[in-house]
Amino acid sequence: MAHLHIPDALLVKNYIDGNEVALSTLIKRHESKIYGFIYSKIADRDISNDIFQDTFIKVIKTLKSNSYNEEGKFLPWVMRISHNLIVDHFRKTKKMPMYRETEEFSIFSVMSDDSLTIEGKMILDQVEIDLKKLIEELPDDQKEVLVMRMYQDMSFKEISELTDVSINTALGRMRYALMNLRKIIDKHQIILTN
Repeated sequence: MAHLHIPDALLVKNYIDGNEVALSTLIKRHESKIYGFIYSKIADRDISNDIFQDTFIKVIKTLKSNSYNEEGKFLPWVMRISHNLIVDHFRKTKKMPMYRETEEFSIFSVMSDDSLTIEGKMILDQVEIDLKKLIEELPDDQKEVLVMRMYQDMSFKEISELTDVSINTALGRMRYALMNLRKIIDKHQIILTN
């Protein structure tokens, strides 16, 4: 069981050097976290399994082609691959997981910026139609942050790691997304009268 103490980076190097067992050790070490992450977004076991498999096919291809250069950051790298595959899946199916707000957990209650929270609540209070259609009109980078935050319950730290931007950039994109969402709502004339 000594292999359990070998750091990821060394296992990656061993695998690249031809040690096939090193990869299965890496997969075993991280599979529950990676599969859990995928399943939390997809909520379908078969599709989650497919994406999990595809993730590691991509991992293997990248490692075999010697184009892996994420020194010591194996897990975030794999998570980014699976995240991109999840995004591709939703693009293909044109479906986004609908988030149902509960009293215990408001979508915007855990944002670290009060103005975002107020803005978000105003939007949610006033919109009766399917938010997903409106979100589709946002630029991709803003849409991505909004979906991760609202529908996938991710922290801005997780969003910044997965999208490879700073936390401030992620927060900025969220703010712009909300501002643009308001404009889109106004454009569609679906403001409810008080």
